[in-house]
Amino acid sequence: MKLHPLSVPVRIVSRGVGLAWAFIIGGIAFAGGDPVLTSGVVVAAVLVFLVVTAYEVAYYRRFDYELTDESLDIYSGVFSRREREIPLRRVQNVDVTRSFVARLLGIAEVDVETAGGGGTEANLRFVGRADADHLQEAIRERRATLDRDESVGVAEEPEAEREAVVGGETLFELSDRDLLLYGALSFDPRLASGILAFAPLAAPFVGDRVQLSGPGLALVVALAVVGILALWVASAAARIIQFYGFRLRRVGDDLRYERGLLQRRDGTIPLSKLQTVAVEENVLMRRYGFASLAVETAGYGPGSTPSGGSEAAVPLAPREAVFSLARTLEDFHDFDLDRPPERARKRYVRRYLLVGLAVLAGGFAVDRFLTSVPWYVVAPLLVLAWPAARRAHGNRGFDLGPDHAVAQVGFWKRRTRVVPYHRIQTLIRRQTVFQRRWNLTSVVFDTAGSRSISAGDAVAIDRDDDVADELVDTSQDSVFDAIYRSE
Repeated sequence: MKLHPLSVPVRIVSRGVGLAWAFIIGGIAFAGGDPVLTSGVVVAAVLVFLVVTAYEVAYYRRFDYELTDESLDIYSGVFSRREREIPLRRVQNVDVTRSFVARLLGIAEVDVETAGGGGTEANLRFVGRADADHLQEAIRERRATLDRDESVGVAEEPEAEREAVVGGETLFELSDRDLLLYGALSFDPRLASGILAFAPLAAPFVGDRVQLSGPGLALVVALAVVGILALWVASAAARIIQFYGFRLRRVGDDLRYERGLLQRRDGTIPLSKLQTVAVEENVLMRRYGFASLAVETAGYGPGSTPSGGSEAAVPLAPREAVFSLARTLEDFHDFDLDRPPERARKRYVRRYLLVGLAVLAGGFAVDRFLTSVPWYVVAPLLVLAWPAARRAHGNRGFDLGPDHAVAQVGFWKRRTRVVPYHRIQTLIRRQTVFQRRWNLTSVVFDTAGSRSISAGDAVAIDRDDDVADELVDTSQDSVFDAIYRSE
C-alpha cells in the first residue's frame, strides 16, 4: 500500500519552504546588500526547493507498507533501501494525528510505537483518513487474535461480540464545563521558563529605572503577579486546546482516546501491557475534590511517548470517579497508607532550612558585590520550613495489598501509584548519604515502563531500615506468588 498522494505536496511545503526561507535569510545576511550575491542566494534557494521536491517525490514512490497477519512491513528509502518488519505482538500504541490542515485535506499521520523503543517505530506521513482508521483497527484486531492464539483453551470471539467491540464502551467524556475547569486547575509550571528567559532582558531596564525598595519593589511584585496570571491563562489555553473533545472508550482489550482542537489525536492504550495506574492531584485539584488518571504501559509512561503523553486516561474528574475508573482497569484494594517515621519529618525541616539559608546567602552576595537587593525579605519565609515539612510528610506513604502495591508521594502534585505485583521486575533499596545519617531507606518498585529512567517509579520513601528490609522480603514473596498464579 502507498501513502496518500497529497502527502507529497504537504511534505514539500512543510520541509522545502522552511529550508528555502532559512537559506534566503542567512544568504542575504551573508551577501551584505551586494545585488549579485543576493541574486545568487535566491537562485540557490530555488534550487534547494527543487531538490527537496525531487526527494519527496522519490520518497513517495519508494515507500510501501503492508499489514500481514503477524507484522507490519514497511519498505522505504531513497538512496538506500530499508525494510522493516514490526511484529504486531510488540505494538504498544497506534496513534492517528490530524492537524487542522490535514483534516481539511482528509489525510492523517499514523505513528506505531512498540515496547522498549526509544521513539516511534513506524511513521506513516500521510495516509487517507479512512486508511488510518482501518489500519488502527486492523492492528488491534490482529494483535488480539495473536494473543488469543497464545492462550490455551480460549474460545474464538463470536462474530456478534466482535462487531460490538468495534464501537467500544465509552468510559469517560470531558464536558465543556469540565474542560474549562481542567484548564483553570492544571497550571503547567514549565511555562515559568518564559519568565526566566525574559528576566536577563528585563534586568537592565528594571535596575536602571526602578529602585528595589518602597514603591519600586511594589511595582516589581505587581509585574511578577501579572506575569504569573499571564502564564496561568496561557497554561489553561494550552490544556483546553490539547484536551478539547476528550473521550475515552474501551475497545476490546484496549483503551482508545480522542482529543485535541487544532491537532486531533486518536490513539490506543493496550491494557494487556499496563504496568502502573496513577491518580494525580495538584494542590488546586485537591482543594476542589478533583483528580486525573494516568496509566503507564510497558516501555512508556505518561508524557514520555513520542505521541506526547497519550496515556493521560482521564484529564479531570471528581476524585471518587477517578478511583472508581482506576479500579475498572486494576481491581486494587482499599488501601490505608503507612506514613514515614516522625524523624523523617525532622529531616525535611532541616532540608528546607538549608535551602532557605542558601537563598539568603546568595541574596546577600548579590547585594554585597553586584547590586542592591532587599535580600532580607526572604528571611521570614524560613519559618515555612516546619509546615512545608509537615505537608511533605503527610503526603508520603505506602501500602501492600493482596495483589497490588500502592505508593504515594508529592505535595504540589501528589501521585498515588498502584502497581500489580506481577508487573514488578526489580525491587531496589535506595539510600542516599543524608538518609544514611537518619537510618532511613527508600524502596523502589521498578516495572517495565520507561519512567524508571526519570525516577518516576512507585517508591516507598524514607522507611526505617528494618521496615525497608521487611518490605522488600514481603514484596518479593508477593511477586513470586503472583507470577506462579498467572502461569
